[in-house]
Amino acid sequence: MTTGIGFIGLGNMGGPMAANLAKAGLRVQVFDLLPDHLIAARQAGCHCAASAAEAVAGCELVISMLPAGEHVVGLWLGDGSGNGGLLPVLAPNTLIIDCSTIDVASARAVGQAARVLGHRFIDAPVSGGVAGAVAGSLTFIVGGEAADFESARPVLGHMGQNLFHAGPLGAGQIAKMCNNMLLAIHMAGTAEALALGVKEGLDATVLSGIMAKSSGNNWSLERYNPWPGVMESAPASRGYSGGFMTRLMVKDLGLAMGLAEHAHSAVPMGALARNLFNLHASRGEGERDFSSIINLYREMT
Repeated sequence: MTTGIGFIGLGNMGGPMAANLAKAGLRVQVFDLLPDHLIAARQAGCHCAASAAEAVAGCELVISMLPAGEHVVGLWLGDGSGNGGLLPVLAPNTLIIDCSTIDVASARAVGQAARVLGHRFIDAPVSGGVAGAVAGSLTFIVGGEAADFESARPVLGHMGQNLFHAGPLGAGQIAKMCNNMLLAIHMAGTAEALALGVKEGLDATVLSGIMAKSSGNNWSLERYNPWPGVMESAPASRGYSGGFMTRLMVKDLGLAMGLAEHAHSAVPMGALARNLFNLHASRGEGERDFSSIINLYREMT
């Protein structure tokens, strides 16, 4: 690469991802709107730029990790009011990896515009949470050309352990929405079952152990237990901080509902999960980890 990897967006996920690239010995040119994120990135060995355009200058591969589709479209295509996006200033044949979780239409719009200008684009949303981003053990779910996926594989491998090519452009977003809808469903169900057992006098750790070895076992129970004190490494044991925020789960479930509407697909459990997490967020819990949904059940009488 000419000058390294450009990386835009250094939040809870993007910051550790960029740090792992720097740790691997790659030159990583980063930009974020928040000064504190840039300070942390510099301390992790990244090279901080004064603007997004400066961060991607001369790079043959650039990564974006942003909150929503509007931010991704604005970054690459512009805001529609005369402020142009970054696509025209990229080096020829740049490979763009967007790791944001966004709507399919936005991913495809940016990808198609990139192709017109001679660039390559893959949508590559991730699974694994903040802990996975820090550990470099994320799952990348990629949509785009198979050849572009293979070109991205070495760089993705510094940030994740499981790399999947889901299909053509937009397929990564579709697979991510399906995954996160299922995650929301089994987290809500796990919280419901634990709250019921504890209200009837069972110990949360004992009940978790029983269900983990029985037919009710699932990822939320085994790897991300929502009851405080059951699993030391889970956000529940540190006040539901430092994980996947409830408001982001609400956003992802909204994307899944939009996808279901487009596909004319019935998703009654997904819709119920969205209502539950939306209710939980409306009670002032939007910034806490989504496993804090268990407090909704604990407070119900």
